[in-house]
Amino acid sequence: MENFWLHLGNWFFIVFHTVLIVFNLFGWIFPKTRKLHLFTLAVTLFSWLVLGIWKGFGYCLLTDWHYDILRQLGKTNLPNSYITFLVETLSGWRPDAQLVEILTLVFTLLALICSLWVNFFKKKNDFSTNL
Repeated sequence: MENFWLHLGNWFFIVFHTVLIVFNLFGWIFPKTRKLHLFTLAVTLFSWLVLGIWKGFGYCLLTDWHYDILRQLGKTNLPNSYITFLVETLSGWRPDAQLVEILTLVFTLLALICSLWVNFFKKKNDFSTNL
């Protein structure tokens, strides 16, 4: 029965963490999710930067919990990056770790800039507020 819960936890994290990543990249687009997007991005950056002081830059609590489950399921040689894990899980190819880290940071910063723009600097009567 414990194996069932581990597999359920694995699938929960794959779905939840992946949805969160996609939301962190694109949640700023929709006016109804902009404040929530800014919050989830802030929590993500807090984990990377503040918790990262003790655990290493880019530390993610969700990745840590998920990897604990995967190790209990017998998985080894897990990459540092959850993005790398997803790419490898979906395609069988493990991309270069440094490239993934750079692209993750670049796209996250772009999402942050977009979120700050639409939340604080964009005019309220722009056409895109009707999305």
